[in-house]
Amino acid sequence: MTKPATTNLAILGAGKIGRMVCHMLAKSGLYQVRIGDMSKAAADVVHSMYPQVRSEVVDFTSAAALDAFLDGSWGVISCAPFHCNPLIAQRARHRGVHYFDLTEDVEVTQRVKELAEGSKTAFAPQCGLAPGFITIVANHLIRKMTAVQDLRLRVGALPRYPSNRLKYNLTWSTEGLINEYCQPCEAIVDGKLELQPPLQNLEHLTIDGVEYEAFNTSGGLGTLATSLQGKVRNLNYKTIRYPGHCELLKILLHDLQMKDYQKELAAIFDRALPTTYQDQIVIFVSATGTFRGRFTEATYAKTILHRQIDDENWSGIQITTAAGVCAIVDMLREGKLPQHGLVRMEQVGYQDFLENRFGQYYA
Repeated sequence: MTKPATTNLAILGAGKIGRMVCHMLAKSGLYQVRIGDMSKAAADVVHSMYPQVRSEVVDFTSAAALDAFLDGSWGVISCAPFHCNPLIAQRARHRGVHYFDLTEDVEVTQRVKELAEGSKTAFAPQCGLAPGFITIVANHLIRKMTAVQDLRLRVGALPRYPSNRLKYNLTWSTEGLINEYCQPCEAIVDGKLELQPPLQNLEHLTIDGVEYEAFNTSGGLGTLATSLQGKVRNLNYKTIRYPGHCELLKILLHDLQMKDYQKELAAIFDRALPTTYQDQIVIFVSATGTFRGRFTEATYAKTILHRQIDDENWSGIQITTAAGVCAIVDMLREGKLPQHGLVRMEQVGYQDFLENRFGQYYA
């Protein structure tokens, strides 16, 4: 069956990441894109940048509004707040539309997985950077190993020029950021799946001569812990920050009890921490196991900087997150991924991803 010249694709969420997803897909010439947001101002900004893209106000909490917006779409990418995704996924299934999202929230992803069971269309949650590309790299490193002992995944979205005591600037969803600092973290310890508290297991590491710290945060493993249970001895995910960040978060979240007032903390962060488009994405994955009869370590380390694309400066987190989901969309469209049910990032080939027109931003 011949694919149409362009594929109708809906995007929900016109924030930092949604705009980058829209840019990549609309500029490719392969997708007829429309974008919706709860905010008219956000939708209008996208329309001013891309007059050919239909943009409109959509109530993410209304099944009727979502059904109307998804009508005629081949797929939908949710760049909406994570708590909106269960309803979006439900309506995608009802409308027979492929579903993609970027969420790190474990509970939300479990609900999406349940909706994917028996679906005639594909459900691909958590297909951005982490979770997402980080899983593809991890599987690549261990694919020829036996008796995998330790698999460590580390990712950080960091300002290039930090100027405050947190050594941090806002680069993506404030709500999502705080959520990953507060929710339990999946890990495999001595072969058993367990939940660990966030902000624990602090470690220090040096990558390309720069000193960082890393600590437990929620959601970065996606479905990897479940998939690798019984296959690896130890598996964990940590967020990378500049030294000192974790201790200050503990003061905010625990000593000052802001964990119980997350909306207030988000408002403080939005007011006091400036956004930056001058950032860097630090990716580090290490695997140890048996390879050709010897105990061996394989490592992937990469730093991706903000850059100009089509005469506009885009942040590293925009580029990497959008490239991740756009590559998965593209690969599904080309028949390189399962066409129905749950699509796990463990099913995505590393080389296929990097050779994709969007995956090349990681190459």
